[in-house]
Formats: sequence, structure tokens, C-alpha cells
Amino acid sequence: MARAPLPGLQLSLQFADATHRALLPRHKVARWIRAGLELPAAITVRIVGEDEGRALNREYRRKDYATNVLTFDYVQEPEIEADLVLCAPVVEREAKAQGIEIAAHYAHLLVHGTLHAQGYDHEDDGPEAACMEARETEVLGGLGFADPYA
Repeated sequence: MARAPLPGLQLSLQFADATHRALLPRHKVARWIRAGLELPAAITVRIVGEDEGRALNREYRRKDYATNVLTFDYVQEPEIEADLVLCAPVVEREAKAQGIEIAAHYAHLLVHGTLHAQGYDHEDDGPEAACMEARETEVLGGLGFADPYA
């Protein structure tokens, strides 16, 4: 059975913090995002340091700490338009704490952010969260990564 073609992606990749640049070549980032897309998309991925991550989280979510990924979704149809902001120091700390490769954690967070950009949500521990986690697990498994929720 032939696989359906993956949706198109216009990707802008920015490094305000280049600590993990070698782990995030454009082709891998594009592959990870495309795997989670259900529609064509224009997505900017920005890798930031702790200060910028904290400032953005404080300004847009009223939470005074740097978080792993922030999703700014602007349009969901007919094409997804979004920014994904990942905080390199937080990603590294979390990967070490979980005993996983940093690149695997980036892949998970990029898929996670891509799903948020399409309207998936996990704020409440209900059916929406279960649906989002199941989709993440499915996408990451297809990319060769372990279930992040196992």
C-alpha cells in the first residue's frame, strides 16, 4: 500500500542559541515537523536561550520561567502558519533528566509543537490530552523514536 505524500512545509530555522545546531540540521527538523502535519504549513522554528525563552513565556503565558517549547499558532486552515520556539538549555536539562538523547527530545517537542499549531491540546487530562499523546506516540514511532509517555 502506498503512503500518502506528506504535506508541504515552508520552514524557517533560526538559532538565537546555537548550542545544539549540529543536532538540528534543516532536513531533520523538516522531517520531524512534516511527520506531524495534517495540512501544508509555513512554520518558523527558533532555538533560544534561557533569557529569551523566559521572557516569551512570561509575556505570552504569564509564567515566569523558560519552558521547553512555545507554540504560536496564527492560522490553522487552509494552511498552518505558526512559530515554534524551543529553549535549548531547558531541552538539554529535560533530556538528561529523562535519560534520552537530546535530538530525540527535540524531535518530540517539534512534533508536540506542530500538533499544538493544528489545534491539538493537552491542558486538561481528558480525552483531548489522550488524543494528543496518542498522536505524538504514533508520529514519533513512525520516525523511529520511543514513546515519550511510556
